Formats: sequence, structure tokens, C-alpha cells
Amino acid sequence: MTSDTIATRPAAASRREMVLIFRLMGEAFALSVSCVHEILDPIPPTVVPNAPTFAPALVNVRGAIVPLIDIRRRLDMPPAPADAASRLIVLELPVSGVPTRLAILCDAVEEVFEADTAALETVPSLGARWPEIYVKGVVRHTDDLVILLDTDTLFRPDG
Repeated sequence: MTSDTIATRPAAASRREMVLIFRLMGEAFALSVSCVHEILDPIPPTVVPNAPTFAPALVNVRGAIVPLIDIRRRLDMPPAPADAASRLIVLELPVSGVPTRLAILCDAVEEVFEADTAALETVPSLGARWPEIYVKGVVRHTDDLVILLDTDTLFRPDG
């Protein structure tokens, strides 16, 4: 993706937000730090029969039973290889208006940085690899493009 293929949103006042950058299949994604509860080494999941594909298992996080969400499914990505090194990001956010703790697996957690959300760029519909409904936009960080995910839609059960 080159900079001339990304449409820039109209200029707006600078709005800063701390985001956590993590990797899935080499791609950089980010979530607001305000919804991150903790980051852990992977916990053995308990698969739930007949569960939806986006939430196939549960994990025990310090005595709390938490749904394990497979955001790769939402983002139309292949499943993680069984031997992939990974981290577990535990989130706390409203899902359908109810405060909810949930967990996602990622390949790596990289860093926290302050993003200017007023400078988000839209992902072009032509060539976009992720469903637009789950993406707020793209932010530039060093030499990388980071996909800022929309937690309101990404974790909605009917998504």
C-alpha cells in the first residue's frame, strides 16, 4: 500500500489517544489502551462446543472465566499456526452496552504510542484486506501503517 492510494480524512483538530500496537500475521493493529486490562502469556483455552467461530473458547484469567475471541476470523485472516508464539490481551469494554472482560490472542505485543486520531486515514475499499466495519482507520507510526480497530463493532456478538 502506498501513500497515494490512501484517502486522507478532512483536517480536524488534533486528538491524541494512547494505543497498544500488536501483530497478527506480520500486520500491525492497534486498540485503545483505555480498554486494555492486562497482557499475559497464553492460557490453555477450554473449547466450547457449538460456540460461534469468533468466540470458540473460554480462558481462566485469575479466577474469572473470560471468552477468548478470535479476531483473525473477524478480519478474514487464516488461523494462527499451533506453534506460533503469542500473547493474550485481556480487554475490558462494553459489549452491547454491558461491561465485559474478554481476551484475544495475538502474535506479538509491540508498544504503546500516542496516536493522533484526528489524522486517521481511511483504508481504501479497493485492496482492503479487512472488513471495513471493524476498522476505524490507519495511522502512521515510524515506517509502518497501523490499523486502528473499532472495538464497538469488532466484539459485537452479531458481527
